[in-house]
Amino acid sequence: MPIQRVKSAVRSASEVWSLAWPTVITMMSYTMMQFVDSMMVARLGPVELSAQGNGGVWTWTVIAVLIGAISLVNTFVAQSVGAGELAAVARYAWSGIWLAIGSWIFILIPTGFLLFPLAFSWMGHEPLLEKLELDYSQILIVGGVFTLVGKAINNFFFGIGRPKVVTIAAILGNIVNLVLNYVFIFGERGIPELELPGIPGLAPMGVAGSALATVIGTACECALPLAIFFGKEMSTEFGTRVAWRPDMPAIKDLIRVGWPASVQFGNEMFCWSVFMTVIVGTFGTTHLAAGWIVLRYMHLSFMPAVGFSIATTTLVGRSIGANDPDLAMRYARTAVWMSVAYMTAWGILMVIFREPMIRIFTSNAVDGSVSPEVVVEIGAKIMICAATFQAFDAIGIVYSGALRGAGDTFWPGVATVAFSWIVIVGGGYWIAFKHPHLGSLGPWIGSTVYIVAISVFMAWRFERGPWRTHKLVRHATSP
Repeated sequence: MPIQRVKSAVRSASEVWSLAWPTVITMMSYTMMQFVDSMMVARLGPVELSAQGNGGVWTWTVIAVLIGAISLVNTFVAQSVGAGELAAVARYAWSGIWLAIGSWIFILIPTGFLLFPLAFSWMGHEPLLEKLELDYSQILIVGGVFTLVGKAINNFFFGIGRPKVVTIAAILGNIVNLVLNYVFIFGERGIPELELPGIPGLAPMGVAGSALATVIGTACECALPLAIFFGKEMSTEFGTRVAWRPDMPAIKDLIRVGWPASVQFGNEMFCWSVFMTVIVGTFGTTHLAAGWIVLRYMHLSFMPAVGFSIATTTLVGRSIGANDPDLAMRYARTAVWMSVAYMTAWGILMVIFREPMIRIFTSNAVDGSVSPEVVVEIGAKIMICAATFQAFDAIGIVYSGALRGAGDTFWPGVATVAFSWIVIVGGGYWIAFKHPHLGSLGPWIGSTVYIVAISVFMAWRFERGPWRTHKLVRHATSP
């Protein structure tokens, strides 16, 4: 019996890894795009680095709301494949694409150009910071159509179990982004301190150049999966060329099951945005810069876990579609321990090398208005908080993906909304104003409590098992 359990565990790990590794590389590739962007912008100074972080996080707050429902393309496609209902696969893929385009036109664009100017003005940041963060965010908003359509088409490929397409596209997007970052950010100036030449006749665009490079890189990343989606093979297997007309029942399915995920993603991003730009922002640009540096390392640590989460969504959805909840449970638990092992290793690195990791972003800044040593001192303390919750974050991320694959989105969404407002925003404000001597470290302690709490809830919810009765599509042989 123990031997059979070991063989079963090894088989599950192999299946999870075979689907997860391209997704992990994809998430790492996307994170590296952000990381490289920040390293290049950091050369301009802490104000520019803070503007990029603030503008980016508020843009992603709105996009996260829209992506919540769009990400359910993975769930519906995976359950359709598991149930043998291949005719439904293209319907849900196209529904995700139409939902993405409509969301961009009617929600993303109005928000970026009507609400963002008011929001950034209300935050009370210094004038230069306010201008830069608004410029950065509005460029990302215009290019948001590529992000949203890309998420829909990527989740189609995740759902059918072919994530390598998305991986190759992500690598292509990163290469384009890296090259254009250098071209647009530094222009004809180049980086003389590193003896790197500029581009003759091209004025440096700074933070705005970073945003433009990201949009073009994202467009390239979206184009490759779309081309394959319209190709002969996909059309023959799933009918992708003939299912293009808007399918309102399928769109309603995505919204009906996906709205809690939209609320969950969007609310969590909103609370983190308030946390960084308002609560941490009250302590000044130095604390903002230190916090954004730590967040960039956090992205490197948790995005591979997001990759495992996406793979888990697919595997759980396919298992539920095939009427095998026990297999779904086994896949989820396997993905959890693999992610915990990875993120625990990251936590150890964050403790041991915290100061050198922060110093990478501060030693190159050309703006001398802020002492690099102060940023390092603050950032090193925050890094310890981040290291503390690494394993818990892995648990919460993967179990959340497992619940999404089973279609169990309502209560996880409710819990995320409650915990994020009570702990991240409420707790962050309370610590900041009750214990100001802690500086921005105080709110970060509150965020640590949040991640531990939400992770415990997600684990409890999945292991309790109410999702076993959730089934979004019927089996092909069902009457």
